[in-house]
Amino acid sequence: MKFGEKIAALRSEKHLTQSEVAAAAGISRRNYISYETEGRYPRNREIYHKLAAIFECDVNYLLTEDEEFVARAAQEYGEKGQNEAEKLARDLVSLFEGGKLTQEEMDSVMHALTDAYFSCKEQQKKEQ
Repeated sequence: MKFGEKIAALRSEKHLTQSEVAAAAGISRRNYISYETEGRYPRNREIYHKLAAIFECDVNYLLTEDEEFVARAAQEYGEKGQNEAEKLARDLVSLFEGGKLTQEEMDSVMHALTDAYFSCKEQQKKEQ
């Protein structure tokens, strides 16, 4: 699930308007709407923390869009695979926090890392 979809769902669950969330986060309504509907992301990490507090969720939930990768790793390699995938995803998010990559570039990096991860895991299986 993408960031915008997550915050829209969380906002709906809390029965808040876009204006209320924007005001509570200290951002313009226009900026908030761009997160929900235009695929934009906050440039300032503090906004993620403010939104997490408003929605009463873990900030990492907002920062990551890797649920499919983690779920697949868990399904194929159990708890250890899930933990490795979660750590890899967290580390990857840290690389993106500077905001210098476009969403398309971030998606490409994530896909490449996902492919590399599963390729290495398959190789390890063969070697055992």
